[in-house]
Amino acid sequence: MELSSSSGPVSMPMIGFGTAADNNDGATLISAVLESIKLGYRHFDTASFYGSEQALGEAIAEALRLGLIASRDDLFITSKLWPSEAHAHLVLPSLQKSLRTLQLEYLDLYLIHWPITVTPGKREFPFDKQDLMPMDFKSVWAAMEECQRLGLTKSIGVSNFSCKKLENLLSFATIPPSVNQVEMNPVWQQKKLTEFCKPNGIIVTAYSPLGAKGSSWGTNAVMDNEVLKEIAKTRGKTVAQVCLRWIYEQGAAPIVKSYNKERLKENLQIFDWELSEDDYDKIGQIKQRPNDA
Repeated sequence: MELSSSSGPVSMPMIGFGTAADNNDGATLISAVLESIKLGYRHFDTASFYGSEQALGEAIAEALRLGLIASRDDLFITSKLWPSEAHAHLVLPSLQKSLRTLQLEYLDLYLIHWPITVTPGKREFPFDKQDLMPMDFKSVWAAMEECQRLGLTKSIGVSNFSCKKLENLLSFATIPPSVNQVEMNPVWQQKKLTEFCKPNGIIVTAYSPLGAKGSSWGTNAVMDNEVLKEIAKTRGKTVAQVCLRWIYEQGAAPIVKSYNKERLKENLQIFDWELSEDDYDKIGQIKQRPNDA
């Protein structure tokens, strides 16, 4: 997929490897990243809040040392600005800190993690209501644009933004957001949002494409869905492959997390087959989460 950038188009691999976890054990993550690079993954998604930047950086350094990749340029790395740093004067220092932690000179994509600002230094989640502040979108986005102009990130974008918030951002942005990363899967299909993003040149990346089963924020509703199980059985695929293929066919890029070698391999095997119209009809009838009604 091609993202817009001040230095020309930037290529983003279709499938990303996610590093958000309740407990990020550095050694486990390093091992999984190295294994995923061997399998062909080149797109890695992190955030300052995840606590995974250091391990990802160490894994990249090790991959270079082992010759698994020829150069840092072979990878596409995304990180994100946490709401406590979503103040104009903190954007650049926050990105620079992420780069130091990752041991990188630049990111491929830097995102505003949430359309929310909280008191500087407050990193708790969920957010404490008394720490919430109105975001100065214009000044924060201007600081994001400056990060791109300085070459510290090739592209900039947002995460968890609604159509209304995107519309507001597009009304004043000099450099429009190239990506909006949101939760998206067959039980939260984000139809309205994807329909808004396409004509505006914003690529949707999908986190929790399999529902993040087993995590504190996840749901079993995707992997345990009977409709998806039936489609997977008929096609000789896994439920995960059906979900990832569906997201791919929507023109979105899934960010999927697994530390299991076989599942990592299976998650890449979605490009040589297609879903049928009948499959689409069935997926279209899956009951949606209430906040996507």
